[in-house]
Amino acid sequence: MPQVEYQSISPADFFYRNREIAGFSNPSRATYTAVRELIENSMDACEVQQVPAEIFLRISEVPDNRNTETKIYVMRVEDNGTGLPAEHIPQAFGQVFYGSKYELKQARGTFGLGGTMAVLYGQITTHKPVQITSSTGGDIHEFVMNIDIQNNRANILKHTVKQNPSGWRGTAIELQMDGDYSRIMYRLIEYLKQTAMVNPYADITYIGPKGRLYKFERGTEKLPPLPVGVKPHPHGVDVEAFRRLISVTKSKNMKTFMMDNFQGVGNKTAERFLELAQISLKARPKMLSPEDILRIVRSTKEYGNFKRPDASCLSPIGEELMETGIKKELGLTDEDYIKVVTRKPSTYLGYPFIVEAAVATGKNVRKMHGSGITTYRFANRIPLLFDESSGVVWKAANKNINWKTYNVESDTSVVVAVHVCSTKIPYKSVGKEFMADQPEVEKEITNAIREAARGVRGFMSRRFRLAREKRRLNIFNKFLPKIAEFSGRLAEKDTPNIEPLLRVVSTDIHEVEKKLEEVPEIVEES
Repeated sequence: MPQVEYQSISPADFFYRNREIAGFSNPSRATYTAVRELIENSMDACEVQQVPAEIFLRISEVPDNRNTETKIYVMRVEDNGTGLPAEHIPQAFGQVFYGSKYELKQARGTFGLGGTMAVLYGQITTHKPVQITSSTGGDIHEFVMNIDIQNNRANILKHTVKQNPSGWRGTAIELQMDGDYSRIMYRLIEYLKQTAMVNPYADITYIGPKGRLYKFERGTEKLPPLPVGVKPHPHGVDVEAFRRLISVTKSKNMKTFMMDNFQGVGNKTAERFLELAQISLKARPKMLSPEDILRIVRSTKEYGNFKRPDASCLSPIGEELMETGIKKELGLTDEDYIKVVTRKPSTYLGYPFIVEAAVATGKNVRKMHGSGITTYRFANRIPLLFDESSGVVWKAANKNINWKTYNVESDTSVVVAVHVCSTKIPYKSVGKEFMADQPEVEKEITNAIREAARGVRGFMSRRFRLAREKRRLNIFNKFLPKIAEFSGRLAEKDTPNIEPLLRVVSTDIHEVEKKLEEVPEIVEES
């Protein structure tokens, strides 16, 4: 009988064997995912510093005589963010599941995985080390390193310290990787465009493999407020999380434990909840039995009088910034219409979330997108480009909304942009490309789109009235001269002077628009 051999592998080794889980399934998708993960790290670093982001991306092709579909590229990403302390650089880029995003607050990344996976993919496809340059304002540290995959740690090949007379702060990373740029070029440029749309305070410069320059200039210097870390909400806790809190608590009894470790739990709430859970107020947390812990956790789901989760851990874009970004990247003018709404905070499974939605229509929207509904999806200021029809945003915009209610016909060009921010986005995959249709999230997205679409109804009604007025004036301009001519003949007189009448009916269309604007728009008032 053959002997079974048991062994364990490191997290880095796991993702080396299963890199498709993290979005590195093929060379083209890997090129896109590497850019996305590094750009998002840079955006986070700039926002922590509270400076408008300046990000430089360059992808260069390495000359290669191989006759294959894929090529080797050098990818470089630079930012003006916080920079990394020298002692953390090897772990941040050489250790899977190491990062600064495990606090309970809104963040683009959730696993501490993205940047390291880009380095790992580059290493296993080209066998080249990564070069990282960073400074927090003091000396500049340059690392050349690779990843010890079996032990999930960095191998530092070279570490150089340089002076920094200019006081530069930020991070630059350069790596080589096997990729397929031609197949992913459109998606990559679209990703950068949508990133600039949802982060209008960012200035992004991109140079492609053929030397073409793409510039996405910022539209404002204003940044959204930073999210703050919060305590967990009782509705979102499970047995393992509860056990971990107990293992590090300094509380002497369960009443103070509940008040010290959970948000929205005051003196009376703690007493009433523990009474429901049949736990003594004076019981010592570290002396609880497994049965007690299980009963407490189950009771958190049943108790309905906890306060709503604190939304200070979230950082919505805001109506002003979202409108600025959409107008900038879609090239909207005064001839177009856009309405942006930010919903009040809501919750699902104990996690707070905020939905923001924008609906735009008009001449420039039609020129760019043609007829029909175009959706833009964002989560924690990350554009979601793949698997559109699988996500809840597409369902809400195309299935839950009856657009005829808002005077939108099938040939009308409409853009719907939805941004969801939360401490836990309900992604359906590690690749973070589409959100699951959680009932609470779906309801909020649908209501946000409806609220924004009400303004479109008023705009479309006004446009219909304007078109009708144009047709009426054109008829007068066309037939009044003929009527005057025939009237003169019938009366056997000269053709009457109708210039004053023509001036009246030939009112400039801007005057017509001005008159129509004076008509109260019922939809906006509602």
